[in-house]
Amino acid sequence: MEKREAIINGKTALGIELGSTRIKAVLIDFQGQVLAVGIHDWENSFIDNIWTYSLEDIHTGVRSCYSSLRDVVKEKYGVVLDTAGAIGVSAMMHGYMALDKDGNQIAPFQTWRNTNTQQAADELTELFDFNIPLRWSVAHLYQRILDKEKHVENLDYVGTLSAYIHWKLTGEKVIGIGDASGMFPIDSEACDYDASMIDKFNKLTEPYGYSWKIRDIFPKVLTAGEKAGVLTEEGAAFLDETGSLKAGIPLCPPEGDAGTGMTATNSVAPRTGNVSAGTSTFAMIVLEKQLGRVYREIDMVTTPTGFPCAMSHANNGTSDLNAWVGIFGEFAGLMGIKTDTGELFGKLYTESLKGDADCGGLLAYGYYSGENITMLNEGRLAFLRTAESRFNLANFMRVHLYTSLGAVKLGLDILMEDEKVKVERIMGHGGFFKTKGVGQKYLAAAVGAPVTVMDTASEGGAWGIALLAAYLADKKPGERLEDYLDNRIFKELSGETIMPDEKDVEGFRTFMERYKAGLEIEKSAIDVMGW
Repeated sequence: MEKREAIINGKTALGIELGSTRIKAVLIDFQGQVLAVGIHDWENSFIDNIWTYSLEDIHTGVRSCYSSLRDVVKEKYGVVLDTAGAIGVSAMMHGYMALDKDGNQIAPFQTWRNTNTQQAADELTELFDFNIPLRWSVAHLYQRILDKEKHVENLDYVGTLSAYIHWKLTGEKVIGIGDASGMFPIDSEACDYDASMIDKFNKLTEPYGYSWKIRDIFPKVLTAGEKAGVLTEEGAAFLDETGSLKAGIPLCPPEGDAGTGMTATNSVAPRTGNVSAGTSTFAMIVLEKQLGRVYREIDMVTTPTGFPCAMSHANNGTSDLNAWVGIFGEFAGLMGIKTDTGELFGKLYTESLKGDADCGGLLAYGYYSGENITMLNEGRLAFLRTAESRFNLANFMRVHLYTSLGAVKLGLDILMEDEKVKVERIMGHGGFFKTKGVGQKYLAAAVGAPVTVMDTASEGGAWGIALLAAYLADKKPGERLEDYLDNRIFKELSGETIMPDEKDVEGFRTFMERYKAGLEIEKSAIDVMGW
């Protein structure tokens, strides 16, 4: 009854996150408890050498996800979901969503997965003396300029996917500072785009004669807890086609999956870190000070409140692993065995624990796309072994779990070994950790530090953006986000911590030596496999 009353009275927060393979909506109460979950599965497309989602798929997916949530609430609580205390939208960071003055899309949406911005990223990195990864929005924008794409002269708005959906719901062209930090470098003191770099970019593009400057077309930066508009009548109709949802609900600033991952793991204060492992894998460490120099392997982003954060971001995570699990599912069906997807993942992940610490000499690369950390602009999927390798199911699964952390491990080594960054706790979240004690054990081996996974970890970023919405709706005057999370959300939540096993640490180290050496094979595969 208490949960039902919270839903009826709007003492709830709704978070919607558009991930790479799933759009997820999570409804929580103000204590962070999950009340209901809605899901819509989708997949990106590779069209004209661009990783993209069509606008129709985006719109349909968001509505379908909300509809799924609404149905769950109706079935579980006997209530028509018509309000909430606050709403938050998050999505995959980076990329390029371009609109004209009438709000029409004028170029294909380019996701974070695209690596077609090498020239732009290189030039901007040199200009700013600040690492601009290939997937950042400003790299996409500048590459479109360099390529003389006609639509650029008609730009009125360039945003991320979360900022776009937020605009559809509120009419406000704003963005959370964490998501903004994947568009353009941020000044953490000013909590805004870096003014000196804005000036440099404007001077760089001035000869092209465009009528806009970058601040004209980029969304306004907001921090966690700031008001970011309210759900309009049009926004309510867009989200809920039944007409039940009421307008006027406040929205928190839209965030990227990095910021929601930090929030969902209570990793928003210095010396805390988290690893989000799924379709892409990224590790984030909140810093006490800026890094000593520029590293092309390391992104500098921010927490939802603006603290500087070093990110080791791998474009490729579990996609290839998921595909292999799908093959095993097909085989089970061929044998007349009905399998539940969750059970299939669980059994195969658990079987990997029987494997050798070094994966028995097996090697794999799940490079669906280019990988910025290893400086490869294209990807090829590869599984390799010698005649002497110990080829069995346990090692096969283990190597694909290890390699999901391979690229991100290279970036973490820079932070912890070269920069001597201090971290007091690492939190894990995302689908990689859903099977208890497996992914967590391997991450502990990779980082050589204890790893904690909360019971809420599988809810991931959708729960994180719901928490940011709850913070907006229910925070006390002057209450900082880190204090809100420490004292009011995570205080009562349970989790499990796994310490690194020395045998696993040594085995992962051996695997990484092979991983680095084998990158030459991956490069050759890119050259040869052009079909």
